[in-house]
Amino acid sequence: MTPEPSTPLLLYADEWLVAVCKPPGLAVHRSPEMPAHEPAALQWVRDHCGRYVYPVHRLDRGTSGVLVFAFTAPVARSLALQFEEGRVRKQYLALVRGWPPESGTLDHALKRLDPAPPRDDRGRATQPQPAITQWHRLARREEPVALGPHPTSRYALVHVEPLTGRQHQIRRHLKHLGHPLIGDSTYGKGVHNRWWAAELGLQRLWLHAHRLSLTHPGLGRELELVAPLGHDWQALFERAGWSWDEPSMQDALRG
Repeated sequence: MTPEPSTPLLLYADEWLVAVCKPPGLAVHRSPEMPAHEPAALQWVRDHCGRYVYPVHRLDRGTSGVLVFAFTAPVARSLALQFEEGRVRKQYLALVRGWPPESGTLDHALKRLDPAPPRDDRGRATQPQPAITQWHRLARREEPVALGPHPTSRYALVHVEPLTGRQHQIRRHLKHLGHPLIGDSTYGKGVHNRWWAAELGLQRLWLHAHRLSLTHPGLGRELELVAPLGHDWQALFERAGWSWDEPSMQDALRG
């Protein structure tokens, strides 16, 4: 089943900004399409801190992990500029179909996902935007189930680092590589999504924003924010059969 959105976990707060670990299924902010009673991360942070907050960046609703808000508009602009200029390091953990190469970099431009193609000031359709993603394989497993043309099904845990910030970049790039995210109903494979949902007793997008590093707008030093993995990831790790490409990462992620 799909878990109900739970409460964010406070990771860091000072006079300039606040960071939380957003659970999967929780929207960043409210939209007209949402039911009136449904919570959102921005409103939770605002109520928890007792003051207005400004969203700095976004995470897809299904993605869990580090989410940053600013307490003032100037701080929000400063942080947003870091994201726009690629000065924020973003590291994700992903569960994907198949066994990708040990590591690599994908440089593949992506079109905007707007309903209508965006146009420049002369009315011309704009070109796809540059998009670069690096990945590193952490662990592999092979399940004795035939969910496709082969007698077994392969999966991998992957460390993913987007060097640009396009909409759905990681999800779209992993699909382009032929290793879509498990739990991705838009870019993934339904048969694999359903199998894992049945095996673990939950349905989610298996993408977690594990670590985020930026320059603190008030202190001028690097601020590293780490979002712990939830019980769902721990249940995934505890399944027997993982072959770790980097054994040291096993304890690091569990810790």
